[in-house]
Amino acid sequence: MIIGTGIDLVDIARFERSIARTPRLLERLFTPAEQRLRPRSLAARYAAKEALIKALGGSDGVYWSEIEIASEPSGRPRFALTGSTAAVVEERGITDVHLTLTHDAGLAAAFVVAERSTATELQERA
Repeated sequence: MIIGTGIDLVDIARFERSIARTPRLLERLFTPAEQRLRPRSLAARYAAKEALIKALGGSDGVYWSEIEIASEPSGRPRFALTGSTAAVVEERGITDVHLTLTHDAGLAAAFVVAERSTATELQERA
């Protein structure tokens, strides 16, 4: 069952200007592993974090530094959540979070689907 969806779009050039004006944003928004990435990849990860917050229905208990976008060996992006952010996802009964990223023509976008497995749903009803 889908619990929530989120989408976000980022203008890469505008994002780069923001980072240049306020370098501390890198530390506030991204994990150390993410900070080493190119601006277009950072913009896509920023969009992913925004899309996740939308899919969760708000930012209560969610912290940017506890959301990392990692890659599976295949290159597929995935969320690595820690701390209270991971707890919020669990409390809301979310068992899977699906993510897709793209960047082209100066824009970066992310789409997130938060899902509760059918098995979890059946257990709650019992």
